[in-house]
Amino acid sequence: MADAALRILIADDHPMFRAALRYALGEIAPGAHIVEVASQSALEAAIGSGEAFDLAMLDLMMPGAMGFSSLVYARGERPELPVVIISSNEHPRTIRRAQQFGASGFVPKSAPAAVLAEAVGAVLAGRVWFSPQQAERDEGDAQLADRLAQLTPQQMRVLLRLADGLLNKQIAYELSLAENTVKIHVTAILRKLGCHSRTQAAVLVKGLSLEEDGGELHDGVGGLS
Repeated sequence: MADAALRILIADDHPMFRAALRYALGEIAPGAHIVEVASQSALEAAIGSGEAFDLAMLDLMMPGAMGFSSLVYARGERPELPVVIISSNEHPRTIRRAQQFGASGFVPKSAPAAVLAEAVGAVLAGRVWFSPQQAERDEGDAQLADRLAQLTPQQMRVLLRLADGLLNKQIAYELSLAENTVKIHVTAILRKLGCHSRTQAAVLVKGLSLEEDGGELHDGVGGLS
């Protein structure tokens, strides 16, 4: 799988796990160019930079993210970019939801390096890689994914900040937009999502949260040895 041109994006807020994942990927794809980010805003900057990544390795819990929001954003901005979720939350429904929201693979942080290599190889070959132990398809998640897919990347950025309770002027400042532009985006977001208020839209985004946030711990570093 060695390819000096391979470009991989690692998104995880834990420095030790990023280091372990970088080492493991170095064994899997020697010479690969690896970019690391540690927050939702940094992920947005990296994906929005136009760099031609071949693969993204994404944690579900980073500052500024809400459960699967980073995955939904990445898929909306760069639908051609395969995303592999690397998570300590190994609940079957979490794995199934990752697949429904567009991930190409899911690797538990406790998995050995051989499993990571298998998953990365499969995804880079254009296949998907998921544990056979998954929950049944959830129609509610499928409908939520379809509704969110209607949003543009910029609208998704606005929605995530709206869900955090930010006012239009705060969103405008954070995204370097005119306040009136934010208002236009909010109106379009509510229309596309079929929501009548900002509160209703925020509640909808909460559907991206993990059921068991307590299970999303950064304790899987040793699994990549």
